[in-house]
Amino acid sequence: MSDEDAFELAAAGLRGDGTDLRISVEVLASRLEQTLPGRTRVKRGGGGLLGRGRQHVRALAVELAGNRYELELRDAVVQTTRQRQVGGIAIKSERLAPEAWIVALTGDLQAESERSAEARAALEGLLR
Repeated sequence: MSDEDAFELAAAGLRGDGTDLRISVEVLASRLEQTLPGRTRVKRGGGGLLGRGRQHVRALAVELAGNRYELELRDAVVQTTRQRQVGGIAIKSERLAPEAWIVALTGDLQAESERSAEARAALEGLLR
């Protein structure tokens, strides 16, 4: 499977709904947490009565190449945005379709992987 095929599958999963969407978001969040631990924040919630039980990904954010990529899952709908940041301050924010968000995130990972072993490992981890 080529890199493009892998990302198309990831984007297709984010366009899904219900269980498939939740699984795609869980897998993406897990891979990003493992491969970019210092740059990824994941919010989990749910878990039933009094917060017991399985916690599900509600949102995630990845800081990469001067951008902050955010994904939020609400009522089986995924919303994705990219913020351009300078000095930790957002100077531009845009909502992206999930497939465009994956492509943009991947592009920044590829560009950074040329300069950073951490980003290179992250990109390889996402392609598995």
